[in-house]
Amino acid sequence: MSTKSYHHGDLRQALLEAAEAELTETGLEGFSLRKVARRAGVSHAAPAHHFKDTAGLLTALCAVGYRRFVALQKQRQAVAPLDARSQQIAAGLGYIDFADENTALFRLMFGSRLPDFENADNAAAMSDAYLHLANGVGAIVEDNDPPDQQMMIDISATWAIAHGLADLLSSGRLHMVGSLTGPKRDEVLSGIIARCLPER
Repeated sequence: MSTKSYHHGDLRQALLEAAEAELTETGLEGFSLRKVARRAGVSHAAPAHHFKDTAGLLTALCAVGYRRFVALQKQRQAVAPLDARSQQIAAGLGYIDFADENTALFRLMFGSRLPDFENADNAAAMSDAYLHLANGVGAIVEDNDPPDQQMMIDISATWAIAHGLADLLSSGRLHMVGSLTGPKRDEVLSGIIARCLPER
């Protein structure tokens, strides 16, 4: 490999950024290490040096996605009322924001078997995302014990509605809501999310 390839500063980060751009532009079907290397302006061997193979690069990118996913939820929560229900509604809006703004990553994280979900870094990022959801629902019911059956129902219902909205909207399928913008859109989405939150 040419030494010139390493004069990017953080080559690993440069490759991840190139990989995300490539994924966004071409999708998984057209994704390859060679194309990522070309986009990053490095030797075709550079991605393999850092990530071993395509699955390794997509796994690392998936972990990036999960961290950004939680960050966008927290961004919404930072400006929402502090009560537990409002915080969980804000997290749901952040979930939808992520899918809108990072559709290719969203599909990679939730619709692909190519990433290694047993990889330690990726598994930790996934776990943090799940715990953010579970703890938010737990705060509503003030239940800090291990989940009982009702708690599992509450978590699953909350997750399903947020994910379903994110998927439908990012796919352009939920036209009656997708046509809305700004505060009105948030108001309608908040109302939908609130309907599935536990009352107890």
